[in-house]
Amino acid sequence: MTTIDTADATCTVLSPEDDGWDEARATFNLLDDQRPELIALPRDAEEVAQAVALARNAGLRLAAQGTGHGASSRDTLAGAMLVNTSRMTDVEIDHVARRVRVGAAAKWEHVAPMLSERGLAGLHGSSLDVGIAGYSMGGGIGWLTRRHGLQANAVRAIELVTAEGALVRTDAEHHADLFWALRGGGGNYGVVTAIEFEVVDVPELTAGSFFFPVDRTAEVLRTWTPLLPTFPEELTTWVTVIHFPPTPDVPEVVRGRSFAIVMAAHLGGEEEARRLLRPIQDLGPAMDTLGTQEPIALGTLAMDPESPLPYRSTTALLDGLPDETIDAVAEIAGTGGSLAMLQIRHIGGAFGRRPADAGARATIDGEILVFGLGVPMDAASDAAVAAGLGALDDVLEPQTVGEYPNLVEHPVDASRFFDDATWQRLRAVKAAWDPEDRVRGNHHVPPAAEPAA
Repeated sequence: MTTIDTADATCTVLSPEDDGWDEARATFNLLDDQRPELIALPRDAEEVAQAVALARNAGLRLAAQGTGHGASSRDTLAGAMLVNTSRMTDVEIDHVARRVRVGAAAKWEHVAPMLSERGLAGLHGSSLDVGIAGYSMGGGIGWLTRRHGLQANAVRAIELVTAEGALVRTDAEHHADLFWALRGGGGNYGVVTAIEFEVVDVPELTAGSFFFPVDRTAEVLRTWTPLLPTFPEELTTWVTVIHFPPTPDVPEVVRGRSFAIVMAAHLGGEEEARRLLRPIQDLGPAMDTLGTQEPIALGTLAMDPESPLPYRSTTALLDGLPDETIDAVAEIAGTGGSLAMLQIRHIGGAFGRRPADAGARATIDGEILVFGLGVPMDAASDAAVAAGLGALDDVLEPQTVGEYPNLVEHPVDASRFFDDATWQRLRAVKAAWDPEDRVRGNHHVPPAAEPAA
């Protein structure tokens, strides 16, 4: 174990030979093999600043990690210090003001239960295991986005340590360009130490799922798709094909079985939700779990994996889902395929509305988001998963209008996520705050040739 060579330093820093190294470099995706030069384990903002100073003195780049989600999108960590902020999970909630402040590695599971007790919810995604900071800086989409917009636009302040080692608090009135860039441009501008955001009232919620045998996937999609233009923004629905593994940790009722599941979250009563979803219900699901729920139910509705696993994935934003695409998708997602899960989410509504005070990720294009995932356990299954994901990409390509960066889990040219004006502005902000390009976010934004004036 290494200590920082200053009189007041307290931050723990690991070298590859130290105990705890493998645990500190691990990610949610077990296929990742991060190999930084050093790993810092700060407990607070001051220790983050110490770690940044050490990295700078040693000529190392910086990459931050709170929970390990999304790390697959990052390039090599050779020549870098990984600042693992997993100890920074403090939470402060002001229920009256509907505002929350959390440390860099706080997860939604640290916040959502306390909010739910007061009839409140954050704009979290499909899993409460995800870190709030990284999720927010990439955009942040979930069950409430059609009505309330992206989580990035609910952020009200971000605290970080810059590449120069300065502790900075940024909001709409302080360092406004940096605040704009952080809300959609990812963690490319410093090491985030805390984030503040607003939450919303959820006075009434109906949520649940209709389970159908997987061989009815095409039928379910053909019924669901024409309904989408009729749904109000208060209703969000997904069709998810899941092949549940035959393992003891899976509930017996679904263990080892495959389903096409229509999932729904409605900001209203059950009677209205069932009226809107009547054509789905009339198909005769094998199971129906729709009912009145507390907001916390939104954290488990999608049934996402809760433990780290090896996986590969693909994603696309679509402008529609024609019948010929439905047939092909149903075949790829079926029992004979190589994908463990395929999510087809209805977006639209507030996804596409730009708030006046929006950050760099103001909107998400398209009407449908697709996310496919396979779990390779050996070389043969890895090849099969790659083929299945590639087939899905090919099928979706004619309707594809873009990608949502938080779900793109491999290194790409990040300019593809932004229009040219936004991309150039992100690079100008990067040049102003990190001209030496020392900080590397999950999707890298390089500095412009000339710093912003």
